[in-house]
Amino acid sequence: MHTHFRCPHSAKSRRERCRQVFTLCGLRLEASTPESGLLHQSLVSYKHRPQPINIYRLRSVIPVHLQGEEESGMCSAEPLSDSQSTSGCGCQASRGDAEPKLQNVADEEDATVESEEEDFKEENVAKDNDFKIDSDSYPRTNQMLFIKGGSFHMGTDEPIFAADGEMPSRKVTVDSFYMDEYEVSNAEFKRFVDAKKYVTEAEKFGNSFVMDLYVSEETKSKITQMVAAAPWWLPVDGADWRHPEGPDTNIHDRMDHPVLHVSWNDANDYCKWAGKRLPTEAEFEYACKGGKKDRLFPWGNNLTPKGEHWMNIWQGEFPNSNTEEDGYGTTAPVTAFPKQNKFGLKNIVGNVWEWTQDWWVTEHSREHKTNPTGPPTGVDKVKKGGSFQCHKSYCYRYRCAARSQNTPDSSASNLGFRCASSKLPDYLKAKDEL
Repeated sequence: MHTHFRCPHSAKSRRERCRQVFTLCGLRLEASTPESGLLHQSLVSYKHRPQPINIYRLRSVIPVHLQGEEESGMCSAEPLSDSQSTSGCGCQASRGDAEPKLQNVADEEDATVESEEEDFKEENVAKDNDFKIDSDSYPRTNQMLFIKGGSFHMGTDEPIFAADGEMPSRKVTVDSFYMDEYEVSNAEFKRFVDAKKYVTEAEKFGNSFVMDLYVSEETKSKITQMVAAAPWWLPVDGADWRHPEGPDTNIHDRMDHPVLHVSWNDANDYCKWAGKRLPTEAEFEYACKGGKKDRLFPWGNNLTPKGEHWMNIWQGEFPNSNTEEDGYGTTAPVTAFPKQNKFGLKNIVGNVWEWTQDWWVTEHSREHKTNPTGPPTGVDKVKKGGSFQCHKSYCYRYRCAARSQNTPDSSASNLGFRCASSKLPDYLKAKDEL
């Protein structure tokens, strides 16, 4: 099969936007458009071995013809070289990541990707008519801690995932700032939703990513897509912040747990509403390391200080079984576990991944920088801290220097956030809380 794809964007933006339009079936795809000169553009994402991948939610209908080999009627994948790939659990699954579970591209001359430009319809938003929980019945967890500024070494010269841009170790200075003591909880997020009549992107899109271990058999039976590089991640229709594992689940007994299935855009909107902002990657890592030069975890280099678990990660065999030695098989309350360092932060590593302000880049200078904010534009946003689904064998990213990324509209059942601020909001000074 030998072909091209038609790009719907303007010539000016076509080269940047179309290079990330689609990925199907693990092929090394080649695409060309006479108008844009995108000749033989490599569009590789899927691998047969477990790898984190980033494929993007599509915005237009694009007829696509595939060029590649086929084997037994199915597409064959050409693995990336080690220099191109990173290792992980698939936590970078992004909008558009899924492909039909039983797709046989060889039987179709054209693989058509459905449009995401359809008008949002209210009836497609997953809602609980009985979701009448009073947020006021839960203790407030929106308080902030003062993080005294200073200099530290960001990144590491001993990277676990070099392709993630963990290196080099470089001196960075940050001004003093404030950071939420806790991850944003379901109760706190509900206050925002109620006040603004807010609808998350997962609700608008109608789906979000959930690990298969937590999805009911009934819900699984309705799923027609999968993430080829990480088949334990499922795009579940009806999964959103109110229904973390799908439409047959709820958060009635998890109001003090971190909110899930929030995109970067959702998190940014919440922080603005609260008079705050998302932390920069430098602020997050500085807060995580407790202002120290270098350490694996917020408290030091010992995974279990004094033989105790200080964070919520995966124990056991990933992705088949979690022994829950830390006491939790999924998320933990935002107040769980000891304060992780001298700043007094809770769950700055583990529990859920957390969005940061920065656009993703993997090349860093050793030059001493002050208050870095990352590149001005990009495709993915940086997330930090790891999650309850991180295991050393697949996703050793619950280290302070570790990092990962997703597109700003992506969401998942292990991804949340907390806010920061350059100054303490007045309502918190007066204890007249939102």
